[in-house]
Amino acid sequence: MDRMWALVERDLRRFRRSPTLIFVSMVFPLVQLLVLGYAFGGKLKDLKVGVVDQDRGVQAVKLREMFNAVHANARTFQTIDYHDERAAVDDLRNGRLDAVLDIPPNFSRDVLEKTAPRVALIEDNTDNFIEATLQGVFAPLLGAYNQPATTAARVPTAPTLAVVELYPYVPYIQYLLAGSTVLAIFVSAMIGGGIIYIDDKARGLHEGYLVTPITKFGLIFGFNLAGTIKAVIAGLVLAIFGSLIARIPDPFSPARLAKIALVDLATSLALISMMFLFMVRVNDPLVPRATFGVLNTLLFFPSGAVYPASAFPKWMRAISIADPFTYGVHAFKELMLKNTSLSAVAGDLTFLFLFAALMMAAATALFRRTL
Repeated sequence: MDRMWALVERDLRRFRRSPTLIFVSMVFPLVQLLVLGYAFGGKLKDLKVGVVDQDRGVQAVKLREMFNAVHANARTFQTIDYHDERAAVDDLRNGRLDAVLDIPPNFSRDVLEKTAPRVALIEDNTDNFIEATLQGVFAPLLGAYNQPATTAARVPTAPTLAVVELYPYVPYIQYLLAGSTVLAIFVSAMIGGGIIYIDDKARGLHEGYLVTPITKFGLIFGFNLAGTIKAVIAGLVLAIFGSLIARIPDPFSPARLAKIALVDLATSLALISMMFLFMVRVNDPLVPRATFGVLNTLLFFPSGAVYPASAFPKWMRAISIADPFTYGVHAFKELMLKNTSLSAVAGDLTFLFLFAALMMAAATALFRRTL
């Protein structure tokens, strides 16, 4: 342990003397949490919808009043009156509108005659989010418009749906916090998981500890332990400050922090060991830097950190099953958003510790103790 601790102490001293590495490993994931947390997942508001009323009848006026009520309350969209359908469509093509609602001539007469009149919703379908939002607003709106104006029964006879939510509303920035925490650990893993050894080889510094009687496993475990310590610190910093920014309830609960620290340790050890295995036979210091973006994409997005994995195609689900990111993200979500017990993340912890042991054993077998 003295020999391994010497490697750990040397690596931590070098990390402490490099404020840039500290900044990158801890601050950049926090910035990403802020940007992505508020850039995605919010409700669309103040969309511009052009209304071409070619009827001008009583029923058309009633429909337009319902549109104005939506704008005054939910503020999902605001209406802009047009007299010419062609001018409205031109503005839609040029990006000045998000959609055009065309009320056809004789709309009021067709409503009274019950001949199923149609209202055209012309959309710019290059933006699927806006398209889905407007369809989700106007379809129920027309459904409410079609309801007959009768007095509701005292005792409802039709079945209704009552939605019961177990937890308070979870904004997207809270949903993203778990993935950002694992990303902070991964950045530290990229820095400490084998890259330091490659840099030492490029500078000729590795000869100093290769000539010592330390074993191959002791050398690998020492490097992994040093990287794990840095990754655990980065993960805890992100988890604590990220919880404050995302307004996670009771962020300083000792029991919750202890459970988060355990998941942090398991995730750090797994990712550090994986990165050391990837780099154990690499000699060129440019290789890990060139592969960082690819690994980040391949591991981060299939993990369910940004979007639920149930929506992925089969080949991405296969990556998700083997991805240690997936288990770290799931465990952090359980603890941060639900404050569950360790039994809820026991499977994640088991996978991460076994994965770390397997990666470390493979790295030891592939390591070449050569100058």
